[in-house]
Amino acid sequence: MVVQPRLASTVMLLRDSMQGSEQNIEVFMVRRVVQSEFMPDLYVFPGGSVAADDRSAEQTEDICLSPSSVDPEQLTALGTGIRAAALRELFEEANVLLAYRDRKMLAVDREASARFAGYRQAFNERRGSLVELAYAEKLTLATDRLAYFAHWITPEGMPKRYDTYFFLAVAPEEQEAIYDQLETSDGVWIQPAQALQRFERREFPVAFPTFHQLRDLAAFHNTQEALRAAAQREVPVHEPLLSRQADKLFVYLPEEPERLWQI
Repeated sequence: MVVQPRLASTVMLLRDSMQGSEQNIEVFMVRRVVQSEFMPDLYVFPGGSVAADDRSAEQTEDICLSPSSVDPEQLTALGTGIRAAALRELFEEANVLLAYRDRKMLAVDREASARFAGYRQAFNERRGSLVELAYAEKLTLATDRLAYFAHWITPEGMPKRYDTYFFLAVAPEEQEAIYDQLETSDGVWIQPAQALQRFERREFPVAFPTFHQLRDLAAFHNTQEALRAAAQREVPVHEPLLSRQADKLFVYLPEEPERLWQI
C-alpha cells in the first residue's frame, strides 16, 4: 500500500551578506537530531507538516495577509494552511516569527524575548495556537512575505512521505535566528555555495531536495534578486523515484536518471 504524502511547508530564510567586496546571500539551516524519524542528522531548512491550527489561522478573519502574487494554480492560497504552517515551523525551529504589529514587521526586543520564548516553547510542546498568539500580541501573520519557490514530493516507497512547498523569506533585522535544541542540534547562517562546498567535503550532510535548493540559491547575489526570481519562475513539481541496486537504495529525478543519490 502506497503511503499518502502529508502536506508540509519549508522556509528558506535569507539575509544579505558581504564577503570582502562581494555581495551574497546567506540562508539559515538547522541540523535535525540523530534521533529524528525523518532526515536524521541532516542540515535542512526549518519546516514541517501542516496542522489543523494552521488551516484555522488562515481561515480566521484578519489573522493572515493574502500574498500579492500566488502561484497560478493557487496551491498555496490562504485556506490550505500551507503558509501559516511555514511561519509556525520557522518560529518553532528558528525563533523567527514573521508577523506585523501596527503594519510594521515585528521586532522582538530584550524585554519581549522571554515572553516570545514562552510562546515558542508552547508551540514545541504542541500547546500553542497561531490564532491565540496573534490575538494576544495584536499581530497579523506575514503570510504575504513568503515567496513560493519549489515543490517536492517524497518518492513512493518511503515509509514517511511529504508533499512539501518551499518558500523564500527575508529575515527581519530585529529578530535573532536560533535553533530550538529539541528537534535540532545546530543552527547556522551559511552561503549556499559554501554549504555545497562543505557537502562535497562530507562536512555538511544534506538531503536530496535540500541539495537542489542550495544549488538554485547559489545563483543569487542578494535577497531581492532571489525574490524577483521567485515571482517570475514557474514552479514544477519534483517527484523523485527510488532505485535499488546491489542492496543499496538510491533516489533520482526522472529527468536526470543518470544522477543517483544514495539514501
